[in-house]
Amino acid sequence: SFCHCYFLRLLSQLFATFPCRTATVWKNLNPFWGEEYTLLHGCVLDFIHLSATCVAEIAESINSMSTYFCIYCVCVVKCPLCPGLDNWLNLTRVDPDEEVQGEIHLGLELLRDAKRIGLRCHFIEARDLAPRDISGTSDPFARILFNNHSAETSIIKKTRYPHWSETLELELETWELTEGGNVTVEVWDWDMVGKNDFLGKTPVLQGWFRLLPLGNHEDDAGGKLGALRLKVRLVEDRILPSMYYQPLIDLLVESVISPAEVEDSSPLTMLEEVTTVESRQDVAMTLVKIYLGQGLVVPFLDYLSTREVNHTSDPNTLFRSNSLASKAMDQFMKAVGMLYLHEVLKPIINRIFEEKKYIELDPCKIDLNRTRRISFKGAASEAEVRESSVEMLQGYLSIVVESIVGSVAQCPPVMRVAFKQLHKRVEEQFPEPENEDVKYLAISGFFFLRFFAPAILTPKLFHLRDQHADTRTSRTLLLLAKAVQSVGNLGLQLGHGKELWMEPLHPIILCSVASVKDFLDKLIDIDQDSAPPCRAVFLPSVTVKEGYLQKHKAEGPQLLSRFAFKKRYFWLSSETLSYAKTLDLWQVRSSIPIQCVCVVERVDENAFQQQHVMQVVAKDNDGQIHTIYIQCKNVNELNQWLSAIRKASIYNERMLPSFHPGAYRSGKWTCCLQANRATLGCSRTHSAVTLGDWSDPLDPDAETQTIYKQLLQGRDKLRSVAYTLILGHLEAMINLLQQTVCRIISLSQGVYIATLGLLSSHIH
Repeated sequence: SFCHCYFLRLLSQLFATFPCRTATVWKNLNPFWGEEYTLLHGCVLDFIHLSATCVAEIAESINSMSTYFCIYCVCVVKCPLCPGLDNWLNLTRVDPDEEVQGEIHLGLELLRDAKRIGLRCHFIEARDLAPRDISGTSDPFARILFNNHSAETSIIKKTRYPHWSETLELELETWELTEGGNVTVEVWDWDMVGKNDFLGKTPVLQGWFRLLPLGNHEDDAGGKLGALRLKVRLVEDRILPSMYYQPLIDLLVESVISPAEVEDSSPLTMLEEVTTVESRQDVAMTLVKIYLGQGLVVPFLDYLSTREVNHTSDPNTLFRSNSLASKAMDQFMKAVGMLYLHEVLKPIINRIFEEKKYIELDPCKIDLNRTRRISFKGAASEAEVRESSVEMLQGYLSIVVESIVGSVAQCPPVMRVAFKQLHKRVEEQFPEPENEDVKYLAISGFFFLRFFAPAILTPKLFHLRDQHADTRTSRTLLLLAKAVQSVGNLGLQLGHGKELWMEPLHPIILCSVASVKDFLDKLIDIDQDSAPPCRAVFLPSVTVKEGYLQKHKAEGPQLLSRFAFKKRYFWLSSETLSYAKTLDLWQVRSSIPIQCVCVVERVDENAFQQQHVMQVVAKDNDGQIHTIYIQCKNVNELNQWLSAIRKASIYNERMLPSFHPGAYRSGKWTCCLQANRATLGCSRTHSAVTLGDWSDPLDPDAETQTIYKQLLQGRDKLRSVAYTLILGHLEAMINLLQQTVCRIISLSQGVYIATLGLLSSHIH
């Protein structure tokens, strides 16, 4: 039976080799994804539109495979993406003629002599064409059109990278040139049965040209096919050489090395003035990376925290707003603590997903039909469901708390030092005995409420899981996250809220308070000098990504594709990509130095008749090329590994400009069908295209450009702030002078007033 389960596939011409796919939402006609993808590109963005395709997935339990059907889509052109788009868009039917990609290389020449007039077109090659056949390839041919004249090239079978090297000529009449007209080149996929499939068109002159859609847009169905809400923003920055950003870097560094008085302004306080709530998170992450690169992230956080603490009179409102200090601490924990988070939470999160227990404490939401039989007496009663739910939640909560309080040694030293400084500032501001818990709440508010609890609630957004939780598991995670928040609040708000049905968990929460305080004391018990300045998101020796993948067996006789891939465990650090049969320490590891990597790209499906395959090409010191092919479970895992290896090798000087998206088999490349194994690649590499996430390498110039742009956009507000500050200083000067005059001039009232009037007019 057909079940409604949807996921989104995001695609544009630019990122045709890097499509993004959301998780599948099962059995739901109103799916909510809440996922965010950031695509980073190091060049000028040259694309026509972004398409979001809604795809239906049907799982077949017999062979654990899935079938996919493209249902509807929306296409957004480039123009409205620059300021940003956040709207409901009506879905339309998928039009294959609009899903085009690739480029064509050709030259056009007008022939004119005494005998004839003609148009000559030299078709050289094409690359990255859209796959139209079930095998993942196409059978492309090109066609040139002018007025009523047309000519076609030969058909190149089973390739998305055809080499024609053909010249076609159209004989024209003299009057056709005087009337004018457009020359158009189209690329089609030849089909033996049915009509040919459109692959793109372009107006021509000479060189490489991007293929465009056919242009027959379907009318809007008026929402009858459903609607999709997208929030998309395109940001284009021109990055200047480093020397142009150094003055701004010096200002930012000076703000934290030689901080001004609490009430004085600085570049950081001005930056907070001109940023909006929506942009503050991006600005905070950018600042964290800038100060990480300078080795000053702890003084930076200490400066912001000190200002926030000193401006707070009520300890109950400390760090409760969306201030720059709060956002910066949030982004700092994600930047340096994500691996630590995975180490602490991943085992219990995986267990909850695997067990899929029905857990519910709210009497209004208990559904007895969804519970399994607990006893042989019949269906479980509401009391039995609550009792069972309390028992399982207590077990999960105990494991989470024990994992956290026992993780002092795993916590990154730079995080511990930052929390130590925060503890010190809060203790100085609120030394009263009745505020004894405030210094703990300040740390636990970030650590539990803003770091661990959100990760428990939405594991996929923190890369703890590849898929969203189903309805049952999601409810369990929600209840567990609420309990962890209460632990982070040290149990001070228990019984004061509306959710009184959480009361059965209060005893275990209160019992955890002492261990949490002891954990926080140990967490900040660190010598600041023992933690070296952190100048990177992760250290070179730290494994930034690992997991089981399928490696192609290149040695020996050619095997069938499904037997040629062997399961291996892979580790990636900023120094090496290594793999072994298992993750056991005694296993011999094979390694590829990251500095030798020159290509990290996807592989066409028809190369091995397998999906989700990538290649890592390395060049050794002797100039020899070595290629390994790796298969991932799904497109998201493929994108994550591609992005992670590209980020690790982003500064390599050996990166190649082109590559072969196929494999060399049976004496030819499966992509371009060329017989010479050493021939240049038939497709451009995409080393600069990555997914933006917490593990992005530091790029000081790009990050400083972001800060400069924020200041530039808020220059009018900055002028207003500066004018207000100047007026404030002048008023203070007038008041001071008035007090001085009152003290030292003992003249008549009239002389005093005249003196003040003269003084005030002079200052104004």
